[in-house]
Amino acid sequence: MTGVRRLGPSFENTRSAVLDMIRSSGTVSRIELAEMSGLTATSITRIIKSLIDAGLVVETGYGDSTGGKRPSLLELNLQARYAVGLSLDDARLTYVVTDLGGNVVGQLVTPGIRQARPSEVVARIGNELGRVFEELDIPVAAVVGVGVAGAGLDIRGGAERLSLTADEWESFALQEALEAATGLPTVRDNDAACAALGQFWVGRLAASNDFATLYMSNGFGLGLLTDGRLSRGASANVGEIGHMALEMDGPQCWCGSRGCLEMLAAPRAIVAQAMADESLRTELSITGGDAHLRPDFQAIARAAARGEERSLALIEQSARYVAVAMLAVVNLLDLDRLYLAGPGFADAGAVYVRYIRDAVHALARTRAVHGVSVELSDPGIDAAAVGAASLALQYVLTPHARSSRRVAVALEA
Repeated sequence: MTGVRRLGPSFENTRSAVLDMIRSSGTVSRIELAEMSGLTATSITRIIKSLIDAGLVVETGYGDSTGGKRPSLLELNLQARYAVGLSLDDARLTYVVTDLGGNVVGQLVTPGIRQARPSEVVARIGNELGRVFEELDIPVAAVVGVGVAGAGLDIRGGAERLSLTADEWESFALQEALEAATGLPTVRDNDAACAALGQFWVGRLAASNDFATLYMSNGFGLGLLTDGRLSRGASANVGEIGHMALEMDGPQCWCGSRGCLEMLAAPRAIVAQAMADESLRTELSITGGDAHLRPDFQAIARAAARGEERSLALIEQSARYVAVAMLAVVNLLDLDRLYLAGPGFADAGAVYVRYIRDAVHALARTRAVHGVSVELSDPGIDAAAVGAASLALQYVLTPHARSSRRVAVALEA
C-alpha cells in the first residue's frame, strides 16, 4: 500500500484517488488510507462519508486492533454501479456488463461488423444491449455508460487509415450514434489501450504499477499504463507496435513502411505462409482471404499448440519477431511486467509468452536490476471488452486518472 501519487488540490480529484486506493486494496481501513494518501484523518473521514453516501463504498467488518478500537474496513459496493464494454471486431461483437469492481456479470457475443454499414451495426447494438439489460434485470439508471474498444489509429491524429480493413467506420460519428441508440453516455479507445486498462482495473493493480499489454487480434497494438493512466502521445496514438519496423528491407506494409511487425508476424502473414504450403493448407482446411482470417489463424494456432511441426514452426517464427519487438519496448520503457491479451493469443499464447520471456530474461538491459514478468492476461480473449467497461468506470468514478490528452469521451463525472 505504498507508492501512491501525491493528491491534487481539488476535492473531486482527491475523492477519486481515494476511491481508486480502495479499489486496488480490496479492503482497507481509514487509517491505512490516511497513511497511503498523506491526507489527515479528518479529510479521509469526510471523503469516506461522501463515498458511502453516494453508495460507492460500504463498511465490511473490522480489522485487527493495534491497541485501541478495531478499525472498520471499507470496500467497493460492487453492485452500486454497472458499466458496459463493447469490443467492435470483424469476427464478432462482444458485450460485457461489469460491476463496480470490473467483475463480469453478463456477456453476449453476436456476429461481427463484417461488411455491414455502421448505421446498421449501431441499430443492432441498441437492440442487443436492451436484451442484455432485460435478461440481467439491470436498470439502465444503474449503468454509468458504455465503453467501446476498436482497432486502429485515432483519426483525430490525422491518420489516413484506421486499419487495413477500415472504410466507412473511419469518419462515422460512433459515439453520438451509440448515445442516441442506447440513451447512455459513451467513451471509446483502441482495443490495446482498453485491454491494458482492464488489466489494471480488474487485477486491482495499484497506480504505482506501470506495465504494458500487447494485444493481438488481426494485427498488434500496445496499451501502456503509467502512474494509473493510459499513455497517449502527441496524437493519442501511443502503442502502434504493429508498425514497428523490424526489417528495413522487409515486405511493404500498407502503412507505407517496410518490414513492420504486422507484415512479419500478424495472423494475416502467418496464414499467407501456411497457404503457400499446399499439403498444410489441405491438412488444416484453411481457405485464405480476409473473410476467413480468424478461423484460418485459429486452425494454425491450435495445431501449433498440439505440437504439430509445420504449424508450430510458423507460430514460433511469429513469436520470435514479437519477442524482438517486446524486448525493445522493455528496454525503452524499463518495464517489469508485460501482459498478452486478445483473440490472437487464445490458442498458442503460451508459445509467445515463452519466446518473450526468454528474450527479456537473457537480453533486457536491466536484467541484472529487476526481472520482467510476462503473463497471459485474464480475461484474455475478452480483454478489450472488459477493458472498455473499465474505461467507462474510470472516466466516471476516478477522474483524477484521466489522461491530460483527452480520449474521445462524452461522459460527465
